[in-house]
This record gives sequence, structure tokens and C-alpha cells, in this order.
Amino acid sequence: MSRRGTAEEKTAKSNPIYRNRLVNMLVNPIRGVTPDIAVKTRRLGGSTHQVPIEIGSTQGKALAIRWLLGASRKRPGRNMVFKLSSKLVDAAKGSGDAIRKKE
Repeated sequence: MSRRGTAEEKTAKSNPIYRNRLVNMLVNPIRGVTPDIAVKTRRLGGSTHQVPIEIGSTQGKALAIRWLLGASRKRPGRNMVFKLSSKLVDAAKGSGDAIRKKE
């Protein structure tokens, strides 16, 4: 018998904007795809260098959504709902084209 007691059951919190748990569960896997830094080209002297720059949260989310949609469009099949849902499941697991693009 445990001294600490029983573990509480975890439930997904609702989204503060839409007040919906499903929306929050949909948005959270995008965080795994969201990039932290991007590479921009800078011209120093006569040569061009790739310089890493931090990305803001809004721009990072936009890139993550764009990568998920692009990866789901490449997937074979007719139904976009099925393709997008499978890409979100892949993103939650940490695999797939969108995760590779982030790295």
C-alpha cells in the first residue's frame, strides 16, 4: 500500500480561446514540429553565410502548420482529413516528414 495515496487522473485542459479540449489536443502536437531557430542568409564581405536566428512563437506555429499541410499533401490517398490526421499522429509520436524538416 502506498503512503502517498492514489494518483490523480490527468485530463486535457481546455483551450483558453475556444474553451474546447479537442482544439487544445490538436494544437499541442504542433509544438513538437515548431522550430526554435531558422537559418537566414547574410552577406558578409564578398561571401554569403548561413546565420541561425531565433524564431518567435507566432512565426514558428505558422511554419509548423505549413510543414504539416505540405507533408500531408504529399501523402498518397484521396481524403485530406485522413492524410492530415495521420500526419498529426506521426508528429505526436516524433516521426514523419514534418519532424525531419524541423531537424
